[in-house]
Amino acid sequence: MTKLLSLILLFVAAPLAAQTALPPAPYADRQIADPALERQARDLMLTIRCLTCQSQSIADSNASMAGDMRSQIRERIMAGERPEAIRAWLIERYGDWVSYEPTAAPILWPLWAAPVLLLLLGGLLVRGRLKRKER
Repeated sequence: MTKLLSLILLFVAAPLAAQTALPPAPYADRQIADPALERQARDLMLTIRCLTCQSQSIADSNASMAGDMRSQIRERIMAGERPEAIRAWLIERYGDWVSYEPTAAPILWPLWAAPVLLLLLGGLLVRGRLKRKER
């Protein structure tokens, strides 16, 4: 009976031990005092994807990683860094996927060209069918 009670207590206590002891990021949910700088930070946060949620921007996410990213953005904005430089840093650190704004990297050119090529191919097929019916 004692072993069973100990085992149950272990399973109940395990999730409590898994909680992080780290304090939350200082600017995760605290705004910058200067409204212009906060607007810059907020505009940038709306274009950065939450790596945990994947379907939300970090501005809308409650994930701890999104809070850390919000705090980093606000701290860098207050230090005088430009939003474009912060975006480049985030993309370098987390990859292109972190940004909602598409890039024009040469490796993505076939992806951008595919819809145009498919429309042209469809137009040629329709034109060929129409000419064949005229005969």
